[in-house]
Amino acid sequence: MVLLITPQRHHEFSSILDDLYRLRCRVFRDRLKWQVETQDGMERDGFDALRPVWLLLVTAAGSIGGCVRLLPSLGPTMLGEVFSELLDGEAIPQREDIWESSRFAVDVAHDKAGTAGLGTATYELFAAMVEFALTRKLSAIMTVTDVRVERILRRAQWPLQRLGGARVLGATTAVAGLLPISEEILERLRAAGRLRGPVLWQPVWEAAP
Repeated sequence: MVLLITPQRHHEFSSILDDLYRLRCRVFRDRLKWQVETQDGMERDGFDALRPVWLLLVTAAGSIGGCVRLLPSLGPTMLGEVFSELLDGEAIPQREDIWESSRFAVDVAHDKAGTAGLGTATYELFAAMVEFALTRKLSAIMTVTDVRVERILRRAQWPLQRLGGARVLGATTAVAGLLPISEEILERLRAAGRLRGPVLWQPVWEAAP
């Protein structure tokens, strides 16, 4: 199950959100060795304060097995504020029908073997992103990732449309791009991940007051 947490419900899920910050610390600092700021075993950044939408993969035991953060492209984004060099001088796509995904993380301990060398948790999060995007009538999800994840997306049959060339940033070779959204993409991901149907819980968007 993938839990959708909209901005106005963050306070209801504060303890779960703390768990996702701990997951991010384990993934980004401990496993991937990224240079991220952590405190008390949690990894947070300034974009967490911008009222993002959260997609959280919840395991059968109730723990957080994965997460992804979503923000509208019309506001501050990681691509625009932090990684604009990946655009090769081109303008950042900023439209109502494009959102940005960031801080995609999966706990490998809960990522059971799937198909094409990818775990089921990865497929579930990918499908949840598309399910959410379809409810918002989005045309694409913008993201900054590394070339390793770009290859994962290609194997999952959701290829990234690059917005610029790859660049070495610290210990990562990063790339920016758009992930197209359509019913066809969703069905492709479900088939590749052997998902029987929708994965999002609370899939209806709740407008902020």
